[in-house]
Amino acid sequence: MAQSGLNSTVKLLGTWGSPFALRAQVALHLKSVEYEYMEEVLNSKSDLLLESNPIYKKVPVLIHGDVSVCESLNIVQYIDESWPSDPSILPSHPSDRAFARFWAHFVDGKCFETINAVAGAKDNDVRMAMAGNLTDCLTSLEEAFQKSSKGGYLFGGENIGFLDIACGAMVGPLSVVETFSGVKFLSEDTTPGMLQWAEKFRAHEAVEPYLPTIAEFLEFAKKKFNVQ
Repeated sequence: MAQSGLNSTVKLLGTWGSPFALRAQVALHLKSVEYEYMEEVLNSKSDLLLESNPIYKKVPVLIHGDVSVCESLNIVQYIDESWPSDPSILPSHPSDRAFARFWAHFVDGKCFETINAVAGAKDNDVRMAMAGNLTDCLTSLEEAFQKSSKGGYLFGGENIGFLDIACGAMVGPLSVVETFSGVKFLSEDTTPGMLQWAEKFRAHEAVEPYLPTIAEFLEFAKKKFNVQ
């Protein structure tokens, strides 16, 4: 089995505005890992991308020496384990790690599905129905946040961690669907913890350099979904 040491060359294949590449960028920043970022044009995928992720053929891909790691949550865990110096990204206790992984997969399996449904809906009735599903998802995340944060502003309490990174991929897309639908999915009334969390996450020094502005996300989404 191929192996890579800490001093091996690190590359990250990503594309502008990708919420999933953001996860890898934040994790690498937290661990102070030097790496080469390689921008992909997804309608003309590079040979390197096709070779390093032949199954899904999509970003992000972390290339660490002769090892290719695919899928954003998998990449974040790989970074945490390969560069074990502080800060730790995943919680130390097994039950806390299981909790974080469960809700991270909830974000990818449920939340992003409904975000895309809201953004891509051509009919307003369909959009509002999907908006209701997204509200339900975020209400569930609010409950998870209140349990996990222990009074802090992040899922990890005072320090950014695995679940913050997983949920943080939604920050830009949520701002887009709020504009498209006219619904405030994060609000003081329904999701006060998540509302403050989003502000804290966006401003974090490991996030701010890589997260596009709301205006940039909106322009990108209009082109992607052909919305005026």
